[in-house]
Amino acid sequence: MSNDQSYNNFNMIGKKNILGVDITDATKNEVLEYIIKNLENLRKKLFIVTPNPEILVLSSKNSSFKNVLNSADLASPDGIGVLIAGKFLGQPLKERFTGVDLIENLCNRVAEKPITVGFLGGRDGVAEKTVECLRKKHPKLKIAFVGEEWPSEDFFTKNQYKVSSIKHKEQENIKDVGKNFLNTEYLIHNTGIDILFVAFGAPKQEFWISENLDKIPVRVAIGVGGAFDYISGKVPRAPGFIRGIGLEWLFRLVVQPWRIKRQIALLQFIWLVFRERINQK
Repeated sequence: MSNDQSYNNFNMIGKKNILGVDITDATKNEVLEYIIKNLENLRKKLFIVTPNPEILVLSSKNSSFKNVLNSADLASPDGIGVLIAGKFLGQPLKERFTGVDLIENLCNRVAEKPITVGFLGGRDGVAEKTVECLRKKHPKLKIAFVGEEWPSEDFFTKNQYKVSSIKHKEQENIKDVGKNFLNTEYLIHNTGIDILFVAFGAPKQEFWISENLDKIPVRVAIGVGGAFDYISGKVPRAPGFIRGIGLEWLFRLVVQPWRIKRQIALLQFIWLVFRERINQK
């Protein structure tokens, strides 16, 4: 099978509509292959979102946000509630693929490839810590950008097509790089960023990507919410068996009691799902 034929097969990746939002119906491997094939074949820029129940509730109250979600090329289900809702509404999804898992799996897949990654968002150096943790697992991971905010247009006017004074080396010490990341946002590669993980939180990150992707030197942009907090270790993630039985939300609530206010969205989500089921009948 030719590369074009292989890409076209992945281009036919399916979607299921849940509460008015098109959710990607694919396995983790299919999602990863779709992204990497797109990069390798120099296809269109990709906009990827990771909807969870809270995001679907927000979209039900904001038509502009719903439109942005539906404009995404991929909408990977982040949250066991989305899978349960899909099954209940007759729109079963193949697999859950959280923002955390998407970052870790993509970095694992591209570390040995000539593909660069960037990390945008987070607070108090969490993006830098995320990079440090990922580089320990994947020493050859090619970091193109790290920063809490996107640089000004003036920054790119001066630096976009110039090779940075700090060039990537396979054995580069992440601690040395980190000193610069803490105070300066810059591109290491003059070719731009292949995959940019954006952690502004919803709906800010989705609106930002939608408005800026066509204007910035990025080929794939993914909204990942609070994923940096978990990868960096700032917030402990639930053990695998707890995630497997769908109780990660309860673990988060125990670790972060302030999230009780956000759990109200889960009750709203359940109501919306039941209302949708009634309307189907």
